[in-house]
Amino acid sequence: IRGALFDTFSCHSFFLFLYATSLSVDSLQGEHQRKLYKELLTNYNRLERPVANDSAPLVVELGLTLLQIIDVDEKNQVLITNAWLQLGWTDVYLSWNPENYPGVNNLRFPSNQIWTPDILLYNSADERFDATFHTNVLVNASGTCQYIPPGILKSTCYIDVRWFPFDVQKCDLKFGSWTYNGWLLDLQMQEVDISTYIPNGEWDLVGVPGKRNELYYECCKEPYPDVTFTVTMRRRTLYYGLNLLIPCVLISGLALLVFLLPADSGEKISLGITVLLSLTVFMLLVAEIMPATSDSVPLIAQYFASTMMIVGLSVVVTVLVLQFHHHDPQGGKMPKWVRVILLNWCAWFLRMKKPGEERKSGYKYAHPPLHHASASSIQMSAVPGQAPSSSASSATNGHMNLYFGYHSMDSACCPASSDSGVSCGGRPAGGSPGHEQQRAEVVAVAGEREIQRILAEVLYISQRFRAQDEAEAVCSEWKFAAAVVDRLCLVTFSLFSIICTFTILMSAPNFIEAVSKDYT
Repeated sequence: IRGALFDTFSCHSFFLFLYATSLSVDSLQGEHQRKLYKELLTNYNRLERPVANDSAPLVVELGLTLLQIIDVDEKNQVLITNAWLQLGWTDVYLSWNPENYPGVNNLRFPSNQIWTPDILLYNSADERFDATFHTNVLVNASGTCQYIPPGILKSTCYIDVRWFPFDVQKCDLKFGSWTYNGWLLDLQMQEVDISTYIPNGEWDLVGVPGKRNELYYECCKEPYPDVTFTVTMRRRTLYYGLNLLIPCVLISGLALLVFLLPADSGEKISLGITVLLSLTVFMLLVAEIMPATSDSVPLIAQYFASTMMIVGLSVVVTVLVLQFHHHDPQGGKMPKWVRVILLNWCAWFLRMKKPGEERKSGYKYAHPPLHHASASSIQMSAVPGQAPSSSASSATNGHMNLYFGYHSMDSACCPASSDSGVSCGGRPAGGSPGHEQQRAEVVAVAGEREIQRILAEVLYISQRFRAQDEAEAVCSEWKFAAAVVDRLCLVTFSLFSIICTFTILMSAPNFIEAVSKDYT
């Protein structure tokens, strides 16, 4: 039992010794840090440039870690990025011997307690101008300081919208000292770290090259260095293609249907105006995205403008087509030059044939029918005092037949008139030959008047039919001209739309690259 208790006591003593040793080491390290902080900050002036020789420049290395492209505001021309600055320099007043301070390899100082370079984003668009978060400065035993302030950087950027939506934008992030010149602070550039970059749904990051610049002003001899990082990005066109380009192409295709719609439907103008209004709505959507600049016209705006011009011209041509189709036949015949250009040349080029083309051209009959000629001759022979002709003899025969028919009718009506001497109508029966001749002349005159009235009606009807045929021929000619204009405009506007689409869209420098990456 005693042996067991001794072993248990020995184990507890060993653990207590180890715990006390660890506490002594920690307390010793904390004491060294406290002492080192006190010694380093004693007589330390954060306004003093930390160099051994005041005539020598302090070398400050500047790098950048780009994490994300948050937004590109084209309308306000502002780039918003999430980035970390990487600043490094050597502070000769913050170095120590690690052997004198065991366990203290580095220290962390607030940025407002030691000297830090006044590096700012020159083209900042933030309300505070400096949008970085002031973190601690990590200092090692050799005096090397590492300062990594993160921030949401808002920088001004000239957005060139000429090739929108197939554009590549280059936005500069220009960093430099606000008060130190190149003889006091030598700013050097480090590479940009994009290993932790988060992809953006609208922009593809092409690269972030950097360049060190030195500017000389007329007032001063010393240089003013700066480091400029150029964020190069390409717009992803899938969104704009599905929501702007494809609907615009379809709407412009609908504009071509105006020339296929029959003129009698009464919807040609309505369709053209509807298409024009639809394109205007899409044009307003593009105008809301684009900045109000007159330096360049966006590519998609050029395409919309050309399409709207096509649709506007289609409406104008549709009015002309309707004017041709509903042309008043009393307004006159088609001019000869219009007939030659539209009905001959254009119709031959478009392989169009006029309905009823097998009929002879012209509005008057080449050989009037026989009944027209006989009617005219009979009308002329019916005039009193004119010499009788063959047609007149036929008229006389007609009159005689009419007379004998009337006389025989009287005889049949009153068979006993010869015996009694009194006619059925109260006329004396068996009159003298003079009376018979007078009756024949009266009957002939009455027949001639009736025939003249009948002939006048027949001539009027024939003239109306002839005029109606002539008007129908004129209307048919104008309608065929309207159909030729419709077909000609359909072909012309289709070719123009295809040429405009490929010429304007493929003029972008990176059109093939954008389409191959975004639509595959």
